[in-house]
Amino acid sequence: MNTPSTVALAALRLSLAKGVGTLIANKLIEACGSIEAIWQHSPETWAGVPRVGSKLLLALETARHCSLDAILDSCQTQQLHLICIEDDVYPNALRAIEDAPLILFVHGHIHALQYHHGLAVVGSRKSSQESKLIARRWSQYFSDLGLCIISGMAYGIDAAAHGGALQGKTPTLAVLGCGLATLQHRQQQQVAAILEHGGCVISEYLPDKIARPEFFPRRNRIIAGMSQATLVVEAGIRSGSLITARLANEYGRDVLAIPGSVLNGGHAGCHQLIRDGALLVDEPEQLLQHLDWKLEAAVKNTITGENSQENQVIEALQHEILHLDAISDVCSLTVPQLSPILLALELRGAIERLPGSRYTLGG
Repeated sequence: MNTPSTVALAALRLSLAKGVGTLIANKLIEACGSIEAIWQHSPETWAGVPRVGSKLLLALETARHCSLDAILDSCQTQQLHLICIEDDVYPNALRAIEDAPLILFVHGHIHALQYHHGLAVVGSRKSSQESKLIARRWSQYFSDLGLCIISGMAYGIDAAAHGGALQGKTPTLAVLGCGLATLQHRQQQQVAAILEHGGCVISEYLPDKIARPEFFPRRNRIIAGMSQATLVVEAGIRSGSLITARLANEYGRDVLAIPGSVLNGGHAGCHQLIRDGALLVDEPEQLLQHLDWKLEAAVKNTITGENSQENQVIEALQHEILHLDAISDVCSLTVPQLSPILLALELRGAIERLPGSRYTLGG
């Protein structure tokens, strides 16, 4: 844990004032001159701030006398960094949005917050295997190029994005909608992997704050705000990922979406984004070209087989996902002949098996 700055402690105290959101907090800071100066002023000064009535005055006075010891002890126990918007380590991209959180709790490598290019990769929790495969492969590709993948560590696309980034060269960041001391075993395992790879997990909520549905839209604003661009891989029409995309657009950040089958309602949200002006991308290089990010090219591995039959299978899978029977027809091999070939290629990572006896080239 870092030693919180006096400004961070003052911001933490302000965050404890019930009903004081980012808008009111910024007005108080403007009226008093700084975050620290808020606590040097009397309630009469606070009362002169628009929308600060009797309830907020009571909340502020309560926060003024509230002990921070329990929170700081929890940070010490959980090895959490406490940073505020005025600290040098606070992410620059996030600081630029008007509703940036005053404080962040960070677990892991705090220097990972100083990334140069941040890309949010988001999508539905209940997503298709194909979409999760795309999220994982593209995230690894972008991570190898030096992009920091930012997501929410949820099931589905989020988990696939972090998983791909963990196979790449650049640390990945996860933003959570709960306190960092409330994580379940599965989440703790994800956090351990992210930290081992040099990344960190972030939350604006007190360490012991249990997740609530209303926390996640606010979590999404941090994901959008920390990222120079947001890529939506798969999203239904009511997916929370569309909130992230909307916020990114409001912040003046680029929004990109991957299209899918019109027969699958899980892609309807992406199609709506594209109709609304998001850039359609079906190759990761298109994202880099659109954003004009000059990055060192990643080394692409050429997949080759160890014999002519393996090369036949690889050639058949060059441009599409195929069912076992379709590979059998294309390669003029019976299923019994084909099965050991597919197994050998799968064990070497040259191909991947998808649900329903379908196959695709390995990443």
